[in-house]
Amino acid sequence: MLTIALPKGSLLKDSIQLLQTVGLDFSDFLDSSNRQLQIVEPTGRAQGLLVRAWDVPVYVEFGQAQLGMVGYDVIREKKPKVAQLADLGFGGCHLSVAVKASSSYRDPIELPAHGRVASKFVNCARDYFGNLDLPVEIVPLYGSVELGPITGMSEAIVDLVSTGRTLKENGLIEIATLFESTTRLVAHPLSYRLGSNNIAEIVEGLRAATLQAV
Repeated sequence: MLTIALPKGSLLKDSIQLLQTVGLDFSDFLDSSNRQLQIVEPTGRAQGLLVRAWDVPVYVEFGQAQLGMVGYDVIREKKPKVAQLADLGFGGCHLSVAVKASSSYRDPIELPAHGRVASKFVNCARDYFGNLDLPVEIVPLYGSVELGPITGMSEAIVDLVSTGRTLKENGLIEIATLFESTTRLVAHPLSYRLGSNNIAEIVEGLRAATLQAV
């Protein structure tokens, strides 16, 4: 049976709706009274795993799931050994460098050498500033990253931005974009090559549905 890793949170509803276009219904995951983390959809063709978005590529890489849906930001950060099969087009956002609006910084290269940058995207931030040849200290934070500059713990943050409202309400502004992110369909490479459990048919169906939605 095909196993698909689905992300908890903001991407879940769109992921389930897309899977419904190929006849796979995991809408029970949207029922607030349901506490199951693994369900078999009604046709019996596939089972779904409900996991944290950051864990989706881990389950796929280690073969507990053959397919998964996850943001490109997570892929860039974790660099998993998975096959990227399609850009699914939803969950759009971007990873940005942001600072206090009251600061003098308007370009990342203006940040002080060996200054602090707070982020949960540690690898992405390190790679970005490494490419700028600007030595900074990356401070790992996994919640309320905006407080870094507000409290003076860091000069800047690297964080996902969707509408920009949270930054604005906390007196921060974007000064650079690292990359754009949307939800991607990923697969366990060997499972995809072997084509077991009708995986190729489902992948092509998802690709077609994504193109129709554009």
